[in-house]
Amino acid sequence: MTTQELARTLAGYDRSRLTLCSVGSHSALEVAYGARAQGLRNLIVTAKGRELTYTRYFAARETPVRRGCVDAAVELDSFEQILDEPIQRRLLAENVVFVPNRSFEVYLRQKFEYEEIERRMLVPFFGNRRLLKAEDRAEVEDDQYALLERARIRHPQRYDSAEKIDRLVMVKAPHARVTFERAFFLVSSPEEFDAVSRRLIARGVLTADGLASARIEEYALGPSVNFNFFYSPLLGELELSGTDTRRQTNLEGLRNLPPSALDAVRDVPMRLEEAGHIAATVLESMLEPAFSIGERFVTAARELYAPGVIGPFALQCVIAAGPPKELVCYDVSLRIPGSPGTRYTPYSAYRWGRDVSVGERIAMELVMARDTDRLADVLT
Repeated sequence: MTTQELARTLAGYDRSRLTLCSVGSHSALEVAYGARAQGLRNLIVTAKGRELTYTRYFAARETPVRRGCVDAAVELDSFEQILDEPIQRRLLAENVVFVPNRSFEVYLRQKFEYEEIERRMLVPFFGNRRLLKAEDRAEVEDDQYALLERARIRHPQRYDSAEKIDRLVMVKAPHARVTFERAFFLVSSPEEFDAVSRRLIARGVLTADGLASARIEEYALGPSVNFNFFYSPLLGELELSGTDTRRQTNLEGLRNLPPSALDAVRDVPMRLEEAGHIAATVLESMLEPAFSIGERFVTAARELYAPGVIGPFALQCVIAAGPPKELVCYDVSLRIPGSPGTRYTPYSAYRWGRDVSVGERIAMELVMARDTDRLADVLT
């Protein structure tokens, strides 16, 4: 969407009825909650078989008491239909501002190229729609690793060939049956890489083609912490919304096994499917290093993908042992993070005087932009 197209779209909107919208997965409830907290409307686009969360269990009701958070839902046969022109026209009629989440990208990328997604989404995005493609780990030139390198942020050393493996590494390859998920395994030598990959191909976890495109990275040792940031173009400031860590299958189960049971699961492939998140605070001595990499990332994104970061993003890091301790960024989320639990860490309250969830912070920024006639600074 060009600047001129955005201006034409906003000229047709009733700004008193702006509606935050997201696809019904990942963090849609967070978007709905945040909109209501700031007096905005919300609408969730859901798919058949997944609608009850939004149309029943968390639907907004006013009597006999006010409860729930989802104002309205549009049910599609599949998420890909959101690009159909009648659906886009309906969203435009609802004065929608779209908040992309990870599920939006994952489901639509199974069928469409990024350029087609950008072109056919006629509604304004909160944030920079061009950054969707930058989250891709392999298929675009200026991907998240290019952003990390430009920002001079340490990330795990990459190996361009299994023959060069000389330490413990994690291999990340497309899963054979669920292609938008990745299969992971740990090895420490070329010989071990060959043995484990052959075993996983035989079991249908990997394919030879997927293995050929695998990313091989140094395995950074340390606790994993997601630093969930929010960059405000209106204030010109970077905020730390909160910190969390992931709960993933079947990694959690493997971690909890006693040593006596390890032989029984030696051939069980590690799965890192998202199961949930838990709040995790960090030492105050780590806050300045975290803000430092966050600010450098904002600058790099502005240089590569103008206008750069708008709103939420996350740098997913391992805190490597020191001294001094160092942040190693192994993944990037260039949109609303998947953890609403960040509000239960104290950082937003330190800034705003109360807990502010990422969904409400998005709504706050949109309201400020509307009321100061700066919507074009936060929408694309």
